[in-house]
Amino acid sequence: MMQIDIGRNSYKTRSKNRMNKFVNWVLPLYIAFVFLQSLFFKFSGSEETVIIFNTIGTWMLDIGLQRVFAEGFSSYGGTVTGIAELIAAILVLVPVTRVWGALAGLMVMSGAIFFHLFTPLGVVRVVDAAGNTDGGVLFIMACGVWLSSLALLYIDRQKLLALAGR
Repeated sequence: MMQIDIGRNSYKTRSKNRMNKFVNWVLPLYIAFVFLQSLFFKFSGSEETVIIFNTIGTWMLDIGLQRVFAEGFSSYGGTVTGIAELIAAILVLVPVTRVWGALAGLMVMSGAIFFHLFTPLGVVRVVDAAGNTDGGVLFIMACGVWLSSLALLYIDRQKLLALAGR
């Protein structure tokens, strides 16, 4: 005879499954939204993107990196970052590749957070020639994507461990 558990444990399991489904879609959608909405700026060479990558390129020269590297970052950093963000956005939306997308998102945003915190770019940064700032919105979104990517990696830690061979 089959027993049906309609007690508290069954409710907890259903509730946990619903929460996992919710989190497994909301976080990837947020990550993809942030990455995809920024592509226009990165691929079009907008004033904001030019200011960001020129600021970092100038900082690279100031700390003694080779001119070719610093100038390359100033010229092509936005495009390369945009390509990495596009790839991460696509990967994170596909359940089978979600771990790879979360890893890519974590890496890209680690770089963004580093540059915001440890270079003249700053947390609240200038976005145009008039000196207007973004009020820290870009930094906050980078932190949100970083935390969301980390949460997805924690949720899918078994897949991550399998990829690492453990």
